[in-house]
Amino acid sequence: MSKLKEFTTQSPRPLPIVVLADVSGSMGVDGKIQALNLAVREMIEAFQDESDLRAEIHVAVITFGGQSRVHLPLGRARDAAWTDLGANGGTPMGAAFELARTMVEDRDAVPSRAYRPTLVLVSDGQPTDEWKQSLELLLKNERVGKAFRMALAIGADADHAVLQAFIANPEARVYRADEARQIRKFFQLVTMSVSARSRSANPNVALSAGEPNGGWDL
Repeated sequence: MSKLKEFTTQSPRPLPIVVLADVSGSMGVDGKIQALNLAVREMIEAFQDESDLRAEIHVAVITFGGQSRVHLPLGRARDAAWTDLGANGGTPMGAAFELARTMVEDRDAVPSRAYRPTLVLVSDGQPTDEWKQSLELLLKNERVGKAFRMALAIGADADHAVLQAFIANPEARVYRADEARQIRKFFQLVTMSVSARSRSANPNVALSAGEPNGGWDL
């Protein structure tokens, strides 16, 4: 029994990352959806190469475009099989917040032993549904409140105020991508940040993946 307990104690703890991706119709122009697909695919492949001695990276992708849905259920990155996204419809971001809250609250998906999750929001427009209450409920969740959150505004039409409200940290900033190729750079930063945590002595502590948050432009 003691050997079993020792094995259980030493098994890696999940380190979840949940991406909320805008796939509305406007993402279908200027190569944005293609860049998003490439960036997320590369991120997942990088996570699959990570050692899992202390932390095992788990990844999920929630999309919102026309409707909000779980495109990639939360699970081990090494088991993830990516299928490319298409772009259509409006921007039901509020519904995506609801899905994210449900996912993070699920003890089967995110067990109590999991490390602090990372939530990443990417959008090129403005919500087309009621989002304020959904975001408020999301941020009130104890697990989300402790989570690391990052946001990317794509293009001039992105609603920076909503993305900043999602981060809910006056010292953090919303990253900006004026060109499709910069989406890939953002996800490279996300990858470095999560990978650095997974290798650290304490994955619950944020580590810098490059320049300080306030000085980085894509």
